[in-house]
Amino acid sequence: MPASASSTKAPRRPRSSWTSRQPAGPRPSRRRAHASINKQEYASMSSSKPPLLANATRDLAAFAASVRYEDLPDDVIQRIKTSALDSIACCLYGATLPWTRKVADMVREEGAAPAASVMGTGQRSSVANAVLVNATAGHAFELDDIHKESILHPGSIALPIAIAYAERDGGWTGRDLITAMATGYEIGIRVGNAATMGLFFRGFHPQGSSGVFVGAACAGKSLGLDATRMQHALGIVGSQAGGLMAAQEGAMVKRFHAGRAAQSGVYSAQLAARDFTGITDALEASYGGYLVAYSDSPNAARLTDGLGSVWETAKVGYKPHASVTSIHSALDGLARIMQEHRLSPDDIEALDVGVSEMTFVHCAWDYKAQGVTAAQMNLYYGLAAIAHDGMAFVNQYRQDRLADPRLLDFIKRIHARSDEAINAMGPAFRHAANVSVRTRDGRTLTQQVLNRRGSPENPLQPQDVEFKFRNVVESCLAPADVDAVVRMCDTLDTMEDLSPLIAMLAKPGTSAA
Repeated sequence: MPASASSTKAPRRPRSSWTSRQPAGPRPSRRRAHASINKQEYASMSSSKPPLLANATRDLAAFAASVRYEDLPDDVIQRIKTSALDSIACCLYGATLPWTRKVADMVREEGAAPAASVMGTGQRSSVANAVLVNATAGHAFELDDIHKESILHPGSIALPIAIAYAERDGGWTGRDLITAMATGYEIGIRVGNAATMGLFFRGFHPQGSSGVFVGAACAGKSLGLDATRMQHALGIVGSQAGGLMAAQEGAMVKRFHAGRAAQSGVYSAQLAARDFTGITDALEASYGGYLVAYSDSPNAARLTDGLGSVWETAKVGYKPHASVTSIHSALDGLARIMQEHRLSPDDIEALDVGVSEMTFVHCAWDYKAQGVTAAQMNLYYGLAAIAHDGMAFVNQYRQDRLADPRLLDFIKRIHARSDEAINAMGPAFRHAANVSVRTRDGRTLTQQVLNRRGSPENPLQPQDVEFKFRNVVESCLAPADVDAVVRMCDTLDTMEDLSPLIAMLAKPGTSAA
């Protein structure tokens, strides 16, 4: 998207904080030993202990229901426009991949009422089934946008939901799409922030767990739910959260986590619209609530910190590499060393990479050619791809590259470790890397990368995302259609009718072959 797309309107005055003014209550007492808690005490736990943050679910729901396009700061509007382009690329390319096609085949066999398009196929299904496929596609190749603190990829969930309702209901403007997406982003990201890395270390995939709140808030906004029904939508979807991190080592189901989060969001909002009730304190309940169940170190204050004045949505970034975000700084560091010193893979005798404990646990496991998912999640494979190709993008993760003997040989020269200096910097630097190359002629070359390309501190610009879009979808869309989608996303905030964009995304392409 061209840099000129940035809005020139005067900045809006931030809305006042939506944080509840009610006191949070006394600090919870220490948990009693398991053996001393009887059944009756279990039954009363949820009501006898104070909430983590009083009325947090209610306050988030009230905020989500009240958001208007006019409330969105200019940087949020621009971020959503850029995210829409990025997410469309992810969905269209992801629709061509075998794991997405399996989900699409299942949905087609169900034969649901045709209300919304399955992107890139020319087929239609119910809203819930369409978003199941389209959100799976959006997360299908590790290319979707990323919010660092929450560890969420909100675009692959929010874009499919908003587009599906726009198609079903008609009459949507680009501003309606931006508002629905921004609402889903903001609520889901705040839940992810509050869950902290404790959720990840506990073994849950944030995309499938916190991601359901992106889905419910976006779907609820798309349906125009009032504050009470939005609260129930969040309360319903909290029980649908899931996604296990063990899926990263080769399983197709990792992609499906985004699809199920989106579908669960749709079902929850549609049930709430019918006055089906959910857990009204789903986030903050001290027993069985989302935060205490999924995280061993929740920070409930992050749910509502600066709500209405500080937009977490504006901190979303984009991926220049088709791999898990945690390894991008290491990839950037090695690429920089090799470019600056004009090294070939054979010039490198040994490579030492220091990363955060989270990245080490997440990505530095012994590489085996288990499949595309495993390669994209693996630090060693990504570094080997950078060493040989200078990039880690779509072609580097083709099935026929995963057991390339040259890459496997280079992996033997890599040593990865949890870096105490990076860990001491705190969670804000969990993506940082210290890269050291020892060459065969005896030189030691080092590079520290604290902020990966695409992070809020080192952002990709809209024109960078447009370049990425064009490269990702070149096999999915005709050149004229590529130009048209870029133009429509660039002017999304002035589009009075979304039907041309919807029709473009619905066209059968490579994915339907």
